[in-house]
Amino acid sequence: MNYANDMPTDSQRLALAVARLNRRLRQERHSDLTPTQLSVLGTLATLGPTSPSAVASRERVSAPSVTRTINCLAEEGYVIREPHPDDGRQVVVTVSDRGRNVLGEERQRRDAWLHQRLKQLGARERGLLREAASLMEDLAES
Repeated sequence: MNYANDMPTDSQRLALAVARLNRRLRQERHSDLTPTQLSVLGTLATLGPTSPSAVASRERVSAPSVTRTINCLAEEGYVIREPHPDDGRQVVVTVSDRGRNVLGEERQRRDAWLHQRLKQLGARERGLLREAASLMEDLAES
């Protein structure tokens, strides 16, 4: 809160709204994977076969943290680690079929819940949210 006048600023309201929506979307999860594991799995699906350091960069977390997450995902068969073709000290990580399946199921469940909520809004409100989504993606990448 902005303690000077106890009215939330635009940034505070946006952060709170994003956090609440994120929490509500997480409630639609039915996977045993943690939010961090699902996020890494989603990043790997987006990037394709890549190095743990590329995932860490995209996720904006430390390489050791991503390596631990990838190790857990590999142990459960959600990702496949293979030697890097040009550098034997590196590995390339790819989402396995099991990983794609769980990611698809989680996204489908989340998207179905959100779709039902968006249908309750008018065309103007949906248009505003489309624009806001684009702006929030830009903010997240900055």
